[in-house]
Amino acid sequence: MKVYFAGSIRGGRIDAALYERLIKYIQKTDVVLTEHVGDLNLSEEGQTVVDIYNQDTAWLHESDVLIAECTCPSLGVGYEQAYVERCQKPCHIFDNKKGTNLSAMLAGNGFYNKRPYEDEDDIYPIIDSILQKE
Repeated sequence: MKVYFAGSIRGGRIDAALYERLIKYIQKTDVVLTEHVGDLNLSEEGQTVVDIYNQDTAWLHESDVLIAECTCPSLGVGYEQAYVERCQKPCHIFDNKKGTNLSAMLAGNGFYNKRPYEDEDDIYPIIDSILQKE
């Protein structure tokens, strides 16, 4: 399965280490098109905003599922979620109940599979079920 993993980049990198662990876990069995999201030394050097948009939308079209970690709010991740809704691709939103209030635009939308969690260890069995069912 091809996974588009979404996590905050310009909105803040506070959860980058978590993204890295989740991406490595998914890569044990599946392809993560956006593995750079978990890169702790991520740099946008050499890429224009048009390049980033074109690459990301191509990956969204290529992906089978979007898995988004949304504890750190990000306009880009919200856009990616709306994009896959328009394409009718499955979208799973993870957010730490201790760290955030998910936007009402996402929380109130029945299209999205909301996956609130309390501890990181809660995430892995859910990812297993997503990758087996999608």
